Amino acid sequence: MNTNKTPATKAASDAQLIARAQRGDEDAFAALFEAHKRRVYSLCLRMTGNTAEAEDLTQEAFLQLYRKISTFRGESAFSTWLHRLAVNVVLMHLRKKGLQQISLDEVDTSQDEPVKRDYGSDDRRLTGSVDRIGLQNAIADLPPGYRTVFVLHDVEGYEHNEIAEIMNCSVGNSKSQLHKARMKLRERLHRYRDAKPPEDSVPAGESAGWT
Repeated sequence: MNTNKTPATKAASDAQLIARAQRGDEDAFAALFEAHKRRVYSLCLRMTGNTAEAEDLTQEAFLQLYRKISTFRGESAFSTWLHRLAVNVVLMHLRKKGLQQISLDEVDTSQDEPVKRDYGSDDRRLTGSVDRIGLQNAIADLPPGYRTVFVLHDVEGYEHNEIAEIMNCSVGNSKSQLHKARMKLRERLHRYRDAKPPEDSVPAGESAGWT
């Protein structure tokens, strides 16, 4: 038996849960939380780069949802409406914080097997981690508006018309901010890579290939 829900079935299920939650049914709200918490957390994490902040902001977003769910009128998809609410929570947090940072602890250090260290050779797994750190820091350094559009479009997969709805801006503004975000990312990544020492550099006074 196939238990996978189609988008239409899920939307109908959400509609029923929303209607019940709007009438004060806490079980229905808990079901909405379970259905949407991962996507909201992922959005918060990518916008902040910090797991602890993402967890707190996810809770704050659902607290806001609990307070405001009665105002949902179904004029847009519930997920779009919820993500607009979550984006506003994160942007407010970033404005209050006044500092854009990312924890280097977010890099995945899990390994299936020990990595053999060969001095003088390229450690691809380490290089991949460094590249991820560079990308994460570059995203974290973007102004909140650019970062939000970039995450929503290039990471979460939203279309510009959906982003415009989430951020209460025009489609043209969304496209413009995404273009500027990509340009800034490209500039920062080039600067980051240029600053890395050459992988095959040989110390002065030594010849490669000689012992």
